[in-house]
Amino acid sequence: MANPKRRHSRARTHKRRAHDSLSVPSHSVCPHCQEAKLPHRVCPHCGYYKGREVFEVAKV
Repeated sequence: MANPKRRHSRARTHKRRAHDSLSVPSHSVCPHCQEAKLPHRVCPHCGYYKGREVFEVAKV
């Protein structure tokens, strides 16, 4: 198996890891109840997706 002959410098390691950070998930607005929701998913507040009700949300 191949092994590195010299260690990688700190700058080279940080350049490689520059794209490893997590990003904040984007939110869209539900057209039915105007609440924030994840795109392409059922709204957890009203239970609607693409203009039709997918499941009933329990009223507390």
